Amino acid sequence: MEQVLKITNVLADPTRYHIYEYIAKKNKEVSVQEIAEAFSIHPNVARLHLTKLEDVNMLVSATQKTGKGGRPSRLYRLSDDVIQLHFPFRDYLLLAKIAIQTMIKLGEVGKQALYETGKSFGKEIILHRLPHDQPVQRLSLAEKINILKEATETAGFYPSFDYNEKEQKIIFKVFNCPFKEIAFQQPEMVCSMHYAFLCGMLEALFDQADLAELENMTNGCDSCSYRASLASCR
Repeated sequence: MEQVLKITNVLADPTRYHIYEYIAKKNKEVSVQEIAEAFSIHPNVARLHLTKLEDVNMLVSATQKTGKGGRPSRLYRLSDDVIQLHFPFRDYLLLAKIAIQTMIKLGEVGKQALYETGKSFGKEIILHRLPHDQPVQRLSLAEKINILKEATETAGFYPSFDYNEKEQKIIFKVFNCPFKEIAFQQPEMVCSMHYAFLCGMLEALFDQADLAELENMTNGCDSCSYRASLASCR
């Protein structure tokens, strides 16, 4: 609870909150100068905000030599710890572990149930974001991709998207997996659910979208990346 209060206090500053959000979406190391320029603030102010975020373990930093002599620059990135804010405190990670362990004991039946539940929730999160005054069939491809991007960000994934219009393919990488801790303990069950979750999102927007996993963080990759081949759009 004490750590939650510290984090809440740090994020109470709007600029600091948006700096953390900026780094989470970018998922790359950033320098003090980059943050200063991105938010139009003095480098000393940017350094203060970054230090505050590092003090509560939301960021970590390391020095890097520039190769040009002089003092090494300090680069900041997201901490490997997933920050969860609940007030009052609720241990959803523990609940997730209990649920996954229960599904494992059910064998293939449990795995299938978890898969179907993941797909159902994926569809639901997209349906909640669709405009009420326009059927999905009339949405442009750009609008659909934007809805997909917003929905995955809402779910805590912060992905990057790359769309190839000629080949009708979407490549997206998930850097911030909200299931990260439990996924490393039970990769087969959790990653299958994660895959189904994304399939459900795509099915709510497109007639047919074949999803293929390209990389997985549980295998030592920097991200979980996927390729969605769109046969046709609604």
